[in-house]
Amino acid sequence: MTVSLYDVSVPVFTRMLTNLLSIMDKAEANAADRKFDTSVLSNARLAPDMIPFRGQIMIATDHVKGCVSRLAGHEVPSWPDTEETFDQLRTRIRKALDLLATTKREDFVDSATRQVTLKLGGNDVTMAGLDYLNQRALPNFYFHVTTAYAILRANGVPIGKRDYIG
Repeated sequence: MTVSLYDVSVPVFTRMLTNLLSIMDKAEANAADRKFDTSVLSNARLAPDMIPFRGQIMIATDHVKGCVSRLAGHEVPSWPDTEETFDQLRTRIRKALDLLATTKREDFVDSATRQVTLKLGGNDVTMAGLDYLNQRALPNFYFHVTTAYAILRANGVPIGKRDYIG
């Protein structure tokens, strides 16, 4: 049986981004209950030298758009990183979900062997699509989604593993 890279990327990204929207809804409700503005959460971080919640969302969605575009052989869309509020971050997540919804399985034919070139540390690095997905895109995506979850959890939002997994 052959597994398409579409099957191990698009549904995974879709599920996790959808879960992230639900987690953000819980965070917003919790902020309202506790009577503080969600901008506190947008700018929260786990450590002083880490990227804040809003940055985690931006980077996670950047990995989604970059991954599916590169694997499909399309140009990676450019999205400015200007989101600050929960509503703006939700819009960005929905934009990524819209991109996923319009990504076609047939665009992923030969994506496992398609050469993907990234700029890493100022250098061009080329790898096969399968290696890119497994070694760069998915680990980075999960890192930033998990960190976003952890920031909210560390700030008292009552979420757990079920919310993360969906």
